[in-house]
Order: sequence, then C-alpha cells, then structure tokens
Amino acid sequence: MFVRNLKEVELTERFVDWGNGTSHRLLTKDDGMGFTVCHTVVRANSEALLQYRNHLEACYCIKGEGEVEDMDGNVFPIRAGDIYVLDKHDRHYLRGGKDQDLVLVSIFNPPLTGTERHDLNNKSGSQY
Repeated sequence: MFVRNLKEVELTERFVDWGNGTSHRLLTKDDGMGFTVCHTVVRANSEALLQYRNHLEACYCIKGEGEVEDMDGNVFPIRAGDIYVLDKHDRHYLRGGKDQDLVLVSIFNPPLTGTERHDLNNKSGSQY
C-alpha cells in the first residue's frame, strides 16, 4: 500500500502543465496498477482538440464546469457529478467553463508513463 497527494506530485515530473491546464499523474505505469489516475484541471475559457489513440479515458467532474464536443458537433455540458467516457479513442474538443475551471479525475487505460505532453499547436489535435 502507498499514499500519494497532490503537493507531493507537484515536486515531480508527474506534474504536467499540458497547455490549457494541469495534470497531477497520481498513478502511472510504474505503479503497476494497470491504469492511470490523474487530477486534471482545464482552465476556464480554454479549448483543446484532443485524441488519445493509445488510451481509453474516462473523466469524472469533481468541481467547476466545462464541456466536451464530439466531431459530429454534439456538445455535452460537464458539471460536478458528470462523467464522460472516450471509449472509442474519440477525437474531441475539451473546454473549460466560461467563468470556472473544470476539475476532473481522469482515468487512462492502458496507463500513461506520466510524462506525456500535449501539442496544442497541432491543427489535427494533440495525440498520444
């Protein structure tokens, strides 16, 4: 058993500024659990085009608000208590709220190494 907290992670390479927010990679591949758990913040008024080609992701909102938009133009408002699931390596827009950050618990399978970074300048969307 082990215990890890956000402040501890901030002192390591597991704390990632991904461009439009931050990601505390609380569990990674090295932990041997078979999945990753992140505390993810999406900054208010931000937008990112993302796709995880090598990972499935589920995000549970614990605070704030934002939205996810699929490539068919369907927009899903996200608020505390909502979960969204990218079960087909879905390309999507992720947006922070107009006045609030979106705070998520993000689960990845298979696990991340913990040092992945987004390239938000890629017009096709950031992928890893």
